[in-house]
Amino acid sequence: MKFLCLPGAYGSAKNFQVQLGPLAEELERRGLCTFTYSQGTHEVDPPQGWEDYFGARPLYRFLDTRQGDTFETLRRLRHVPHSMPAEDTMRMFQKAGEGEDWHQRVWREALDAVFKTLDEDPEIDGIIGYSEGAMVGASLIVEEAERAKKSGCQRRIKFAMFISGAPPLKFEGKDRIVAQLFDEAGIVIDIPTFHIFGCDDAFLSSAVALFNVCEPSKATMYDHGLGHIVPRDAENVGVLGEILQEIMPKVEEDNRRAASEQQQRKESGLSGMDKSEFATPALLRTTS
Repeated sequence: MKFLCLPGAYGSAKNFQVQLGPLAEELERRGLCTFTYSQGTHEVDPPQGWEDYFGARPLYRFLDTRQGDTFETLRRLRHVPHSMPAEDTMRMFQKAGEGEDWHQRVWREALDAVFKTLDEDPEIDGIIGYSEGAMVGASLIVEEAERAKKSGCQRRIKFAMFISGAPPLKFEGKDRIVAQLFDEAGIVIDIPTFHIFGCDDAFLSSAVALFNVCEPSKATMYDHGLGHIVPRDAENVGVLGEILQEIMPKVEEDNRRAASEQQQRKESGLSGMDKSEFATPALLRTTS
């Protein structure tokens, strides 16, 4: 499996490669996956007082904030008690910037840029997103599913890892972007997902809200016990490696089986022959 890695706000492909380095090395050592790194297209300065926090410049965002930054309001989440339901917390900021059409354009451009990256590398079949990158990745998965329904094209992303993420945004009509919350939208991400966050994360509510809209039978949660970070310490990296060693081969096997079944149906439909003529030993085996 090859992951497209999307950094957080005020990040870069180079800096995210350093942040994710210990975990990526552990997963590569286990032969589970490979990685390619991307970044936003808009160069930005770090917030005042945080000049040394985000790493070496240049820094980027997926969102063009030159006309304003509605998503800046999400930082107020750190002042909200964790006892409040995640969906109620996210709704507090839902109407920020509503009715200003430049927000829709900014979000459209951000998603289209990531879709372009996918188109340029046909080997990518997974996403790792951190913070803003997780929100963008989750939104891409939702839109990719919508596109597949309309066009019949095959979906690319088969597995996603979200680190300190946020719920996906979805276009509704021509003038709205709506956060997908479980008590309003239900389950909107049906692929296998792995959610990494910490109990001390100031933005814990957004990560929980993302977990809640993912198919529960395919979603795994891991609390590294820290804050809004990519875990890099040996203990957490080792545990994450063990968990993913168990999850990822199952995901790969399910993907192979689904692809084989899809090809079998396609060939059977084209030839008009009985499906059994295309059966493979993998498809004939019984499940426990």
